[in-house]
Amino acid sequence: MAPAIPPSTRSSLAKLARRALVTGGPTMASHHFERRGLTVNHTQGVTLGVIIAYVVIIALLWNLPYVRWVLWPFKMLVIAFHEFGHAITACCTGGRVESISLDPHEGGVTHMRGGKQFITLPAGYLGSSLIGALLTFCGFNIVASKVASIVLGVCFLLTLWWARKDWLTIITILLAVGLLVGFWFIERGQALRFMVLFIGVMSSLYSVWDICDDLILRKVNSSDASVFAKRYGGSSQCWGVLWSLVSLLLLICGILAGLAVFKQSFEQQKKDSEHFIPTVRMLARM
Repeated sequence: MAPAIPPSTRSSLAKLARRALVTGGPTMASHHFERRGLTVNHTQGVTLGVIIAYVVIIALLWNLPYVRWVLWPFKMLVIAFHEFGHAITACCTGGRVESISLDPHEGGVTHMRGGKQFITLPAGYLGSSLIGALLTFCGFNIVASKVASIVLGVCFLLTLWWARKDWLTIITILLAVGLLVGFWFIERGQALRFMVLFIGVMSSLYSVWDICDDLILRKVNSSDASVFAKRYGGSSQCWGVLWSLVSLLLLICGILAGLAVFKQSFEQQKKDSEHFIPTVRMLARM
C-alpha cells in the first residue's frame, strides 16, 4: 500500500508544477514551433527566385507577339501533358483512347471512346496542373528531379503509343526526352533540376493562361470548359476560373511541399545525386 501524501505536500507540488508550466511552457512551445517552422535557407531562396523569374519570363513570352514562338516547343510539351490527362483518366474510367495529336495552332486533341466525361473533361487542365505541381516540387532537389524525369519518360512512352500516327507529337516528345537526358550530365544533374522546375511552373500555369486566352479574352467556345458547361450546367467562364484557381492552389502546394521537404544545400544535393545513377561515373566509362 502506497504511503499517504500530506495535504501540505500536495499543495506545494501543485504550485511547483504550475510555476514550471508558466516559466517553461513558452520556451518549449517556441522551440517546438521553431523546429517545425517553414524556414527558407539560401538554396531554397535561390530556387524561389528562379520560380519567380520563370513566372515573369513565361508570362511575357506567352503574350508578346512573335517572341512567343520561343515558348513553342515547351508549349507543345505542356499540351501533351494536357492530352495525357484526358487519356489516362479515360482509361481509368473504362474508356478507350484511339489517338492523340498536337497542333501548333489549335492545340491538342484526344480521340477517345467511353469513360466518365465528368472526370475526363477537367482532367486535361487539372491533370497538367497536377503534373506541374509535382514537377515543381521535385525541382527543389536533384535526386527528386532525376526520379521525376524517369516518371516523365514512362508517361512519354504512353503518349507516343497513343500518338504514333502524329509526327509533330512524336518529334516534340523525342526532343523533350533528348533535353532531359542531356541535362542529366550537366553539373551532376543541377541543370536537370532547373529544367524540371521550368516545365513544372509552365505546366502549372498553362491552364490559367490558356483559359484566359480561350474564355475571357477571346471567348472561344470550343474549350473543355464550354463542353463541360453544356453537359453539366454552369457557365464555361465559371468552370474555367474554378479550374484556374485549383491550378494555382496546386502550384502553391508544390512549392510549400518542396520548401518543407528539400532543405539540402547545392553541394549536398550534388553529393546525394552521385549515389543515384551517377552521371560522372557514366561519363568516365564512356
